[in-house]
Amino acid sequence: MKKGEALGPQTPAERRNEAFERRVCAARAQQAEVHPVHMNNGDDEKYADRRASFTKGMLHDPETGLADRAAYESLLNALKSGVPEAFDRIRLSGDRKLVNPQAGLAFEVAGGDNHAFTVPPAPKFNSQEEAAEIVENYWMALLRDVPFDEYAITGGAKDAAEELTDFGSEFKGAKDDSTLRVTPKTLFRGLTPGDKVGPYISQFLMLPVPFGAQGYNQQMLTPKPKIDFVTDWNEYIVVQNGAERGFKLDKDNSDKSDFDPCPVYIRNGRDLSQWVHIDVLFQAYFNAMLILLQGPNHPTPVLGGLRAPKNPGNPYLRNATQDAFGTFGDPYIAATLCEVATRALRAVWFQKWNVHRRLRPEVFAARIHANHVCHTDFDVWESLKPDSTCKQPVLDHVFEHNKQQNTRTGKSTDGTYLLPLAFPEGSPTHPAYGAGHATVAGACVTLLKAFFDENQPISKPVKVSQDGQTLEDYTGEDKDKLTIGGELNKLASNIAIGRNIAGVHWRSDGTESLFLGEQVAISLLRDHRPTFNERFGGYEFTTFAGRKISV
Repeated sequence: MKKGEALGPQTPAERRNEAFERRVCAARAQQAEVHPVHMNNGDDEKYADRRASFTKGMLHDPETGLADRAAYESLLNALKSGVPEAFDRIRLSGDRKLVNPQAGLAFEVAGGDNHAFTVPPAPKFNSQEEAAEIVENYWMALLRDVPFDEYAITGGAKDAAEELTDFGSEFKGAKDDSTLRVTPKTLFRGLTPGDKVGPYISQFLMLPVPFGAQGYNQQMLTPKPKIDFVTDWNEYIVVQNGAERGFKLDKDNSDKSDFDPCPVYIRNGRDLSQWVHIDVLFQAYFNAMLILLQGPNHPTPVLGGLRAPKNPGNPYLRNATQDAFGTFGDPYIAATLCEVATRALRAVWFQKWNVHRRLRPEVFAARIHANHVCHTDFDVWESLKPDSTCKQPVLDHVFEHNKQQNTRTGKSTDGTYLLPLAFPEGSPTHPAYGAGHATVAGACVTLLKAFFDENQPISKPVKVSQDGQTLEDYTGEDKDKLTIGGELNKLASNIAIGRNIAGVHWRSDGTESLFLGEQVAISLLRDHRPTFNERFGGYEFTTFAGRKISV
């Protein structure tokens, strides 16, 4: 072989030059797109005491729960300057470190820049929509141990649906299509096509996962019922100051004793909360991909799978001489699914730290508690105030729940209006809006809908048994309406809303972040398209808003 001899249609020099030109072309296309104006809700500037801002890990006043202002200014200084050493000088109080506030300043070389995507402003601190969201968070916490398929016969679920319905259009959750009311069937569900069809939990969180020659079912270890955290004010302050975890249930208890010894499938909010507590961030979608890729005829049929058809736009579906592999094939799908997760994280981390810095639900609930008990005057929505003539019914329920919880654990005999949390450490040490889990969910599910035929029905849908030990056939009247696309959408919503049920995110965090992840995925697919040698007309699929697009 001679130096410079062509090994394909081009010489090495020609190939090098075209590779350069294609990168330049992609960069110019990105440069031509005007970055959006990133707007927050104005709360960070409105309140000098930072009552509506994310301050976890800083020193907090034990009486009011407000953060040290100088500590918050040190965070702002770092974010405004972007100088790495300034981030090292942020004033923290406890053991927990802030989670990666520089991530949103990283650059991308494929897909859109982190700053090219945006989400709308979050609901304002004193808005009725914010009140509706915290009421939903409270009810999610109170109903954690109720199986999803028992909501229809559970008084608390009916009460939650009625109270959320009373907010009218200010509550943005799922509602019955005909009555526009929240019902036990729509309670805590998402808004995407497929979310209200079939069991609450997506098929992709129940079906066995055929992982190569191994494979596994999706049972998990879950905490015992009635174990909630940060329901005591002193514990709340400790956690906000940056403790690794709140008070233990009993000094002689180990973490292991807090868990049920029998693995179960996801049945209720507590199970789902635990799943999203320790998952690898793209784990749910990687599992879904494996289920879609492999089937009963796999060489090692350890467990089943759907062996779903690829998207009709895949150029290899009708090819008589070639199979897809490194492009359009199974390895390409797997690698791209992981690739988009990092891009989604960087995009949402810019929103979290540099644009919004929204407080977590646990903190908003503490503002309500402080108004009731510490005689502060935080300007929450009227129905959440102690002297309201139309006080939210859930407040009495959560007060009594926390009183019982604190009495049982021996920490206090007082009730509180704090949000009962599923995690002993409470929320992560990064702002609420947008949500990392939900953005990754939006990005990964968008890719899966692009790579597979979303219209394919789920032929044998399942549901979880009452005891959580087995899977049973799902025989509901809508069983024939379950599709791959609908169950992928539901999977994204399950993971996003699971974080809300745990008490660490708001509904709007999840809703808007799914759309953010979708933007990131579409941008990456568009950048991949001109890199292929195959004649490729693009993928057609349905967005989370129900709109058909071609990429």
